[in-house]
Amino acid sequence: MKAARRSLAALMVAVVGAWLPAAWSGPLRARAPAYGFVRAWGGPGEGPGEFRDPVGIAVSGGLVFVSDAGNNRIQVFDLDGSFVRAFGRRGTGPGEMDRPMHLHVRDRRLYVAEFLNDRIQVLGLRGEPLGAVGSPGTGPGEFDGPAGVVVDAAGRLYVADFYNQRVQVLEPDGAFVKQYGRTRRKGIRAGRFNYPTDVALGPDGSLIVADAYNDRIQVFGPGGSFVRKWGGLFAVNVPGRRHGWFNVAAGVAVGPRGDVFVADFYNHRVQRFTPQGRFVTAIGGRGDGPGRFQHPTDVALDRDGNLYVVDFGNNRIQKFSAPAVDPDATGGARPFEGTAAR
Repeated sequence: MKAARRSLAALMVAVVGAWLPAAWSGPLRARAPAYGFVRAWGGPGEGPGEFRDPVGIAVSGGLVFVSDAGNNRIQVFDLDGSFVRAFGRRGTGPGEMDRPMHLHVRDRRLYVAEFLNDRIQVLGLRGEPLGAVGSPGTGPGEFDGPAGVVVDAAGRLYVADFYNQRVQVLEPDGAFVKQYGRTRRKGIRAGRFNYPTDVALGPDGSLIVADAYNDRIQVFGPGGSFVRKWGGLFAVNVPGRRHGWFNVAAGVAVGPRGDVFVADFYNHRVQRFTPQGRFVTAIGGRGDGPGRFQHPTDVALDRDGNLYVVDFGNNRIQKFSAPAVDPDATGGARPFEGTAAR
């Protein structure tokens, strides 16, 4: 028995020893045509079109919504980056905010995860307050640092509850439905989290979670059962630079045909995957020039498949054009087919 254990331990050491150098040796070659840089807008400041720590982004129709977290407001732009309007200020009242994070738009309602107000605020697209869900705490329907939110067709909210190490599902009125993960308990096993930051829904109703500090993505079926995870060696909190690995998966979005886009914070890039978690392509690299990032936090797509990235460290938004020919889930290629934003 001892000999068998020693053999197993030796095998694990060999596997880790083989993979870890590769994880930090740099990325592999991308499998798909690149996204082309279109434009960037923003810059540090408090004026219209300027940012202080932008975090979240959502695209609806011809509008781009950005959570300007350090300025405690939402800024709205057209698809070319021209400033349209802004709303919000620091506070706890209706229409006020404290550290707005990831955003979601559904049925002409803007859902804002307010990290320091421990609530999800619901606003009209011009900023008019429509309600709020949640309060501080660890109980059902309570939050400790909500970071991301997505809403399904029935109006149910899925909330990445950062410090509570869970994702909660709530009715539109805030009534508790269920949760994923164990409250206040970090873990690396499937279905456990290490500071989840963002959530998205696939076309089939699957829940996709940016399990940020486990350096991975987790996917759950429409009924709540665990489906898959990816990111690093066995997807158990092993960071790295290799394609398909993460160093803090900060934000997640679902694009055409259910492909998954992930803002890879400390690797200064956005990675794209098939719905099954197979790597497709990567965008970016560290820097402040066009197409380079300093700690991206979120990503969104418009109806034509163009990509918008929150370049947190550079206090700006960058836009990239969709490839003219886009790989499908089987690795082939076909003309790009966008999906309409809701």
